[in-house]
Amino acid sequence: MSHNAQTARARGAAIEQRAAEWLQLRGLTLLGRNLCAKGGELDLVMQDGDTLVFVEVKHRMTTQFGHPLEAVTAKKQQRLVHAARVYLAKRQLCCPCRFDILAVVGSPPDLTFEWVQAAFDAF
Repeated sequence: MSHNAQTARARGAAIEQRAAEWLQLRGLTLLGRNLCAKGGELDLVMQDGDTLVFVEVKHRMTTQFGHPLEAVTAKKQQRLVHAARVYLAKRQLCCPCRFDILAVVGSPPDLTFEWVQAAFDAF
């Protein structure tokens, strides 16, 4: 892995950590991070009451070239739904679920968060 790829991966992990902390302050419980399932990756898996929440974290330094929410395309949503189904099947879980997106803009420590709950449905 190149130095740039390592730096980007470390930066992404730091942003996801901050995102998890931000969501925990809002009452969610972290169950897992960066969980790989065949065909996709789940950034954060969290619990919100009785609901299992799959959170896609998208980060941009600025919105000059688009907002992070725009990066969660229909194809990306399909991959997330598939990864969530694999996660549920592996654990034999049957519970209410939702897909959230947490858009993060800025550079640490100056980050802004935009949380879209139930951003899309499994289809």
